Amino acid sequence: MSGKSSSEGADVRQGVTIPFGQKFAESDKFSAIFKEGMGLVEATAAYLDGDGRRDARALMPPASLGYATESMRLTTRLMQLASWLLIRRAVNEGEMTSAQALEEKNRVKLKLVPSPELDDDFRELPSRLQELIQASYRLNNRIVKLDRMLAADQGKALDEAGNPLSDQMARLQQVFAPRAQGGDASKA
Repeated sequence: MSGKSSSEGADVRQGVTIPFGQKFAESDKFSAIFKEGMGLVEATAAYLDGDGRRDARALMPPASLGYATESMRLTTRLMQLASWLLIRRAVNEGEMTSAQALEEKNRVKLKLVPSPELDDDFRELPSRLQELIQASYRLNNRIVKLDRMLAADQGKALDEAGNPLSDQMARLQQVFAPRAQGGDASKA
């Protein structure tokens, strides 16, 4: 059998199975992650520009340094996640090719991060900042896993596709090789 049919549970287009990561990135579930990510960016900005300023002023010096450090890390992490989400959305909506997205994505630094330790320094941070940090870690790790699935899918697609000219080169060799061999033999 050359491939699975749609009735067997695989989504097949032109004889090629669509990879899970790509399928997920184009789904309503991706839209939900996109909304969640952008909502987290908005909630963080609102907190840091509003109640977060008041909370930061109320902290004693060691904790205030921790607040400044963690809020900077949080905003940096969220900027990276928002960039990734916007790139994927642009691909899904046809505003960017996969090649352009790959080039842009290489500027985005994503990696799995462990949840923040619930040590005394973390516990001294305002509870709302703690919630935002933890939510950003969970979202970050989900996006990193999705990004890895997409990268693996792209690698498989490249392996399956191979050199786009290889089929044409093989056909040319089949057509011209016998003539070249026959021509050489008649001259000898």
